[in-house]
Amino acid sequence: MKILAIESSATSCSVALSQGEVTIATAYQQSGLTHSCTLMPMILSMLEHCGETLDGVDVIAAAVGPGSFTGLRIGVSTAKGLAWTNNLECAPCSTLESMAWPLCHMEGHVIVCAMDARRSQVYNALFLVENGTLTRLTPDRALGLDELGEELKKVEQPKLVVGDGAELCYNCVQLMCSNLALAPMHLRRQTAIGVARAALEIISSQTLVKGNELVPVYHRLSQAERERLNKQSEE
Repeated sequence: MKILAIESSATSCSVALSQGEVTIATAYQQSGLTHSCTLMPMILSMLEHCGETLDGVDVIAAAVGPGSFTGLRIGVSTAKGLAWTNNLECAPCSTLESMAWPLCHMEGHVIVCAMDARRSQVYNALFLVENGTLTRLTPDRALGLDELGEELKKVEQPKLVVGDGAELCYNCVQLMCSNLALAPMHLRRQTAIGVARAALEIISSQTLVKGNELVPVYHRLSQAERERLNKQSEE
């Protein structure tokens, strides 16, 4: 089964084509251009250069959140369009789980997934690596850095921090807990390869969705929504 995976949750943007756990092709950009300019050209170029077409794709996988509100909307909209045009099912993948999968060889470690959510918070989830797979320890959530540090103090296993908020998280909580390390740089940032691997779990559990059911999962109100609610409460 061939999976076309999309990752657009942060400043970087990537796509991948995989067959099972084998990556056929991938493309990655962190050029400063908006994802609306880069995503579709990356997909089409990647498919062309590995001799594939959308007709050969079985599932569209997308990181649906948490992450950048704009980035998620662009990635999910692209996935929905591709799914609708080609009558394909979709795998809605947690951004945090997807970034943990490339570390699934770190047996016995707890993977601390962290994305900068601003306001002294990170989007976070914890996963334990057991027998080459992931066991989820927490739900995806927006969490204060101090609160996360207190939680990690109670985790005895060695811990690896991964994600575009890894450095922020590590610098803030390293003095609060032991056995904490940054994942190596080449495995630290989220990529579509992790999304493709997370999609296998969704396929296995038979929880694929139609394109019109694919939606971003933000885990927090946008700044505009917060300001609107604050204004309403003051009236």
